[in-house]
Amino acid sequence: MPPIAKFNTLERERTFQNPSDKSFQTPALQEMVAPHIEAFNALMEFGVGKKTGLLDLALQDIGSKSVFDKKDGGLGNKLSFWVDELTLSKPTLSDKERNSTTRQIYPTEARERLNSYKGKLQAKLAWRVNDGPVVVETRDLGQVPIMIRSNRCNLEGAYPKELIKHHEESEEFGGYFLVNGIEKLIRLLIVPRRNHVIALIRSSFTNRGPTYSSYGTAIRCTRPDQTSQTNTVHYLTDGGSMLRFAWRKQEYLVPTMLILKALIDTSDKEIFDSVMLGDLQNTFLTDRVELMLRSFKTYNLHTRKQCLAYLGEKFRVVMNFPEDFTDVEVGEGILNKIVLVHLKNNRDKFNLLIFMIRKVYALVAGECSPDNPDSPQHQEVLLGGHLYGSIIKEKIEDWLNGIKAQITQDVRRKVAGVDFLNNQYFTKTLLKTSGLQDIGQKMSYFLATGNLVSNTGLDLQQATGYTIVAEKLNFYRFLAHFRCIHRGSFFAELKTTTVRKLLPEAWGFLCPVHTPDGSPCGLLNHLSHTCKVITQPADVSRLPNILASLGVSQTLVPARGQKTVVVQLDGRIVGYCSSDEAKKVADALRHYKVSGAHQGAIPLDVELGYVPVSHGGQYPGLYIFSTPARMMRPVRYLANGKTDMVGSFEQVYMEIACMDDEIRPGESTHQELAPTSMLSIIANLTPFSDFNQSPRNMYQCQMGKQAMGTPATALKYRTDNKMYRLQTGQTPIVRPALHNTYGMDGFPNGMNAVVAVISYTGYDMEDAMILNKSSHERGFGYGTIYKSEIVDLGDLRIRGEAVLHHFGMGLDAPRSWREKLDKDGLPCIGVTLKEGDPICAYIDDTTGKTMIKKYKGMEDGIVDEVRLLGSDNGDSELQKIHIKLRITRSPIIGDKFSSRHGQKGVCSQKWPSVDMPFSESGIQPDVIINPHAFPSRMTIGMFVESLAGKSGALHGIAQDATPFTYNETFTAADYFGDQLKAAGYNYHGNEPMYSGITGEEFKVDIYLGVVYYQRLRHMVSDKYQVRTTGPVHNLTMQPVKGRKRAGGIRFGEMERDSLLAHGVSYLLQDRLMNCSDYSICNICTKCGSITSPISTHAVSSLSNVREIECRACQTSTGIDQVAIPYVFRYLATELMSMGIKVTLKTQP
Repeated sequence: MPPIAKFNTLERERTFQNPSDKSFQTPALQEMVAPHIEAFNALMEFGVGKKTGLLDLALQDIGSKSVFDKKDGGLGNKLSFWVDELTLSKPTLSDKERNSTTRQIYPTEARERLNSYKGKLQAKLAWRVNDGPVVVETRDLGQVPIMIRSNRCNLEGAYPKELIKHHEESEEFGGYFLVNGIEKLIRLLIVPRRNHVIALIRSSFTNRGPTYSSYGTAIRCTRPDQTSQTNTVHYLTDGGSMLRFAWRKQEYLVPTMLILKALIDTSDKEIFDSVMLGDLQNTFLTDRVELMLRSFKTYNLHTRKQCLAYLGEKFRVVMNFPEDFTDVEVGEGILNKIVLVHLKNNRDKFNLLIFMIRKVYALVAGECSPDNPDSPQHQEVLLGGHLYGSIIKEKIEDWLNGIKAQITQDVRRKVAGVDFLNNQYFTKTLLKTSGLQDIGQKMSYFLATGNLVSNTGLDLQQATGYTIVAEKLNFYRFLAHFRCIHRGSFFAELKTTTVRKLLPEAWGFLCPVHTPDGSPCGLLNHLSHTCKVITQPADVSRLPNILASLGVSQTLVPARGQKTVVVQLDGRIVGYCSSDEAKKVADALRHYKVSGAHQGAIPLDVELGYVPVSHGGQYPGLYIFSTPARMMRPVRYLANGKTDMVGSFEQVYMEIACMDDEIRPGESTHQELAPTSMLSIIANLTPFSDFNQSPRNMYQCQMGKQAMGTPATALKYRTDNKMYRLQTGQTPIVRPALHNTYGMDGFPNGMNAVVAVISYTGYDMEDAMILNKSSHERGFGYGTIYKSEIVDLGDLRIRGEAVLHHFGMGLDAPRSWREKLDKDGLPCIGVTLKEGDPICAYIDDTTGKTMIKKYKGMEDGIVDEVRLLGSDNGDSELQKIHIKLRITRSPIIGDKFSSRHGQKGVCSQKWPSVDMPFSESGIQPDVIINPHAFPSRMTIGMFVESLAGKSGALHGIAQDATPFTYNETFTAADYFGDQLKAAGYNYHGNEPMYSGITGEEFKVDIYLGVVYYQRLRHMVSDKYQVRTTGPVHNLTMQPVKGRKRAGGIRFGEMERDSLLAHGVSYLLQDRLMNCSDYSICNICTKCGSITSPISTHAVSSLSNVREIECRACQTSTGIDQVAIPYVFRYLATELMSMGIKVTLKTQP
């Protein structure tokens, strides 16, 4: 028996009337946005114990800046300065606002006032001269946008009762920012997996130089503050290797041997043994390692200090280190800031760089395959909070560098008053660099535009497209924004389709169905509903000891020889073991992890990726990951039945059964919790999706987000530019299990319709649907659009001028204005506005007259609300208002509807109820659709939904429509057919029906049932375009384009060709000339020119009649008039300017 679905109507009504102050009704919604909120929270609380934040770690990485005053002929006094501490406050009122009783600002205020929800960012800037006392000053870095419901939001920890008190949704989950009243979201992006070496073959690598090959290994290293640096080892055709890195958008290439010898005091013998790892029989490898060691002799560098000094000398200008640093210190600084930055120990860096060299040589020799960077196995997620922190870090460093540059410039120019010992000089310098200090404004710009203005590029491949508007078209669409994950705008421009492919490795992490059709297909994906993004690093401090106890050796060259594989923990080599032992170690760690052995020393979020030894396969090893930003998902561990979390890297080499009959004893270690785990939230809401052809499920994922539904319950407090609302939304009779889990009944998205599948009247061809007129009158699909009109009198004056305009009406206002407007100049609530009606009135002090703003909408709008928007400080009179208009949208012919199975169609006719067919029980269908909609689309799920909906309506129960519930032995048709039979209806869902016109019974039974229908936002009222006369283009005199400008519909080349093919010359002339750019033109019949005839002096002083004369022929005889398109005259003029004459032959 399938699980029984429930409506939960009474419980939902009870919690709606009495919201809880202790828990949420749908906690799944809170878990859904956890990656966004927890990543932002990490700015202040990050790591094991959450004692420090990402901003604190960023300040440690930035360090101090130093500058010298060059006095006494040397370096002189040393001024060092740094940011000691950053504080991000919760949003509060401006200090100038003194009238309010509470200082806290809540999101609804920012939303309704069209402001940004921001908190104050303050920095403790410390400086000292030489080794003198430290001076600390608090500097205001501006107002930074705050994420809703984060630990810096005033709604933190609020439950439904308090949320409703502050005019939010009862289940408000946050995760977005408010910028100028618009809800903005930093979307999730796919980036390469951190701290993991991947092997690459790219033809572009050969462009680096003459000896460069297409082989390389790359690693994206991440610092503790979540900023990253990519290092790439290139294989040269002569057997050598080079390390490539980027610094401030400039690429640099350094010999790998130079870096190895600069990291630790080492010998050629140690490097040789480390790369060979006991595999002395491999002549391919020995030849290249020996060549690499020999070629480095040309640099004549022998010790570590010499190598560091050489590095420091070459990079001193680039790196902007203090002037008193020696070359050796600069070299060490480069290694710390650029080379394998996720590791703090130089020995660890040495070991990993050796591993990268060994892996690239294995790739060249064909011993391992290249890794696929487009596979989720080698990808992770760039979280919004981490990106936000990275930008703040860079802006702080830019500020400090700006201060340093200003002081350096003053010293170089010998500006008077440069005195490091006088604190006032440093304070004046801060004033000069105040433009760099307003970080809040820069963060607001980033969120508002999605553009990254960066000196370094933050190790990312794109500069635009980071933020999106979290539009509340309906609740489906709003949810989908938080689970969408983009490949990056860089890949959208690629012509190759490789990056768009759905790979098997994506199972359970990325939804195979929920992706748009069109240009973003495969690039804009959505996370599966059970996929979890890790936001905090796991505590693995005890893991190295456990590995050692399991037989992992820390020595570089174990005695076991060739079959040795590496064991890595977050990109750090912790030891080596044989491939057989590696498998045993991985299995033991898995058991410890799931069972909680060793006092939970291995958290569930740890990923254990064992890659077995193979010839030509992936490079072998045991790779353990505990870092944040990884995708993980729950599965059942068969050994003890507990839930295990698996990651995208390890899943590839695991045996995970889906159904019970797929479990293979001795091989299968895990089983899926449910077959629907691979689908996203929206894809799971499609009923019986396993019965449908896959493209139809893709279409429904898109159309479900375009349906006119219920975007919010707190509609009164919304100020969206445009909002759709379905007045007659219903809960679906047929619903998947996740419908209740995510509380979709609180935001209905459609209506239950009685649908008959019959070819009736001829108006149902080509996917059109016939609507029962009585159903329409009862409110089927009735909707409303809310539009916002903002009037700001401040736009009428120049900034800084006195207020000269005031809302109100003077005595000079005519009576027609007073019918629409109140005495205060604002529209009356409930009044209907037509195009050209006054929307508000104001008095202009300069003229003393009453002026109005007119309503420019093409549809009648009813004034729903008027908001008075005061200034931020509350110290000026009313200058800005927000008017919400309500526009009714009853379904009309041409409006688009859709079932939940991608069966879209337009309403072709509203058929009178008396003429509609009816069944034996007197039921008339609300909707009639054509049977031809089904065979080619193969949407069997809609047939099953019709059966289930009909039986559910008859028995008064909700029907469970979770995919993969039914199979060959337990069929949906039998299950619902038995229910219909029990209710006295036909087992197959067919019924005899009678014509509404003749009353005669149809010769065949008609398939009649209940299907949930969605009304889509694509409506004729928004799209119809009709024009008689209107504006024309100044240059061509042809009608302009664009519906808003009263433009025409383009009659293009294809349309012209069709008329030519039909031979309708009169219609062709009418469309392309008479109704377009008809013009009368003078032509000289002698020379055939239309450009030379010009008007000369008047014939007589008593009339305005002018004589037309041909300049070329110098005569006024032979001038005639012809009707031609005006654009032809434009063409002739252009050709004449190029020296090409156009001659026309005329005949009487």
